[in-house]
Amino acid sequence: MRRRTVLTALGATAAIATLGGVYRGRAAPPPTIPGAPIGDERLDRRRSAARGRTVDFYTAVPAGHGDGRGLPVLLVLHGASTTAADFPRLGLGRFASDSVRRGNAPFVLAGATGDRLSWRPSGTDDPQRMVHEEIPAWCAERGFDTTRVAVCGWSMGGYGALLLAGTFPGFVRAVAAFSPAVHPGDDVFARAAGLRDVPVGLWCGTDDGLLPEVRALEKALPRPKAAGTYSAGGHNFGYWSTCLPAAFDLIAAHSAEVGTPART
Repeated sequence: MRRRTVLTALGATAAIATLGGVYRGRAAPPPTIPGAPIGDERLDRRRSAARGRTVDFYTAVPAGHGDGRGLPVLLVLHGASTTAADFPRLGLGRFASDSVRRGNAPFVLAGATGDRLSWRPSGTDDPQRMVHEEIPAWCAERGFDTTRVAVCGWSMGGYGALLLAGTFPGFVRAVAAFSPAVHPGDDVFARAAGLRDVPVGLWCGTDDGLLPEVRALEKALPRPKAAGTYSAGGHNFGYWSTCLPAAFDLIAAHSAEVGTPART
């Protein structure tokens, strides 16, 4: 019923250089991946009742922190061109270790495949419920601290991360969204009030066609964004990888305190 693969160390240059495709006629730059070691990084298969299927379930513990027991959780929501199975190639485990190496409190990464449903329910397939209910339960089985949860995502996953936080106020301690695929009038804008009490980080490349929408969302937030920049880059993981260290700084700062349970 369940298959576990403990991933071996991957070279920092092993990420697929063109992930994210071609944007405005230019090949996407390769991701910038730190040289930090990989800790306990796993890709499991779990049955999701919310999705009605078996999905890839990814976790990564920073190097030097064993199996991650007792550490807070950062939920990672993929974009439309990737799945949880791509996370090792993107170097996410190395980013988790690098964050600790730079002095941040440790946290584990956790994510599962939501396909291309924008992390919203579609008929009987509900990837949002999987993220809200099932992934925390799977993490609790591993001994992770699911009273301290944050969320991040890029493109479609950035939309999903913001929607999750706005739909369930108090569920996450912080949100980091990279080039979120938002548009004025969509559900993220409609539920922006639910982000009043959660720090939000927003990043977007200045060559990204979504930049006007992301700027509009920043203006719609009930309080100023907590982190994020609009810097040179397009809609690809080459750009988003340069944003991850600052995003992980934000996540670590708001996940460290123990004893304040998340609300559902």
